[in-house]
Amino acid sequence: MMQQKRRLLIQNRLGLHARAAVKLVELAQSYQAVLTIENHEGAHATADSVMGLLMLESAQGQYITVKAQGVDAELALEAICSLIEDKFNEDE
Repeated sequence: MMQQKRRLLIQNRLGLHARAAVKLVELAQSYQAVLTIENHEGAHATADSVMGLLMLESAQGQYITVKAQGVDAELALEAICSLIEDKFNEDE
């Protein structure tokens, strides 16, 4: 099974903070795929753990890599990337 991946810029002012992490986890859990987020330092966490995502300390202006593997990998990656590119739907 192919692994899909994309590199994205964190654009929202607060970075990957608690509320954004919860949105990401909820979205990730709606797909049959394992999603992994890797920060600019190479640390990584699966997208089903709010705590794991917060430990990445991904701030505005930093790049992360999103990797997806599984039945819904392509759809899941697309959805997660849209969420991040839309700044987690936060009004700034």
